This record gives sequence, C-alpha cells and structure tokens, in this order.
Amino acid sequence: MGAGRESRVEKDAMTVEIVYALVSGAVIGAVVTLVAVAILTVPLTPYGAALGGLVGVAHIVRVLRRFDRERRLGR
Repeated sequence: MGAGRESRVEKDAMTVEIVYALVSGAVIGAVVTLVAVAILTVPLTPYGAALGGLVGVAHIVRVLRRFDRERRLGR
C-alpha cells in the first residue's frame, strides 16, 4: 500500500476501538443513569438521563482521542 494509507490491520484496529468506545460509553451512561435515579434520587427526566448521556459521551470522546494520540505516536 502507498504511503499515508492505513493497512488492513490499522483499519481493523480503528473499527474495534470505535465499537469498544460506543459499547462501553453506552454501558457507562446506563449505569450512571441508574445510579443517579436509584441512589441519588435524581428524577429520571431530564436530569438523570442527561447526566448518564453526558458521562457516556465524555467516555467515548476520551477513548477515541486516546486511540488517535497513540496511533499518531506509532504505538
């Protein structure tokens, strides 16, 4: 393959990392929502769901940024 193009292994690694980020972000968001509703007695609508959504999205962004940083450093 030419310079600047990702190999099949690199593309597969990106796919795995994206799926991991999405699934783990959804699970973390759901857990945070359940904790907010059950323990903190935050009403489910809208604050509990918003809190879970924000935490889930923040996790996705963190995982993908870390992967990009490591990929650029050649790790």
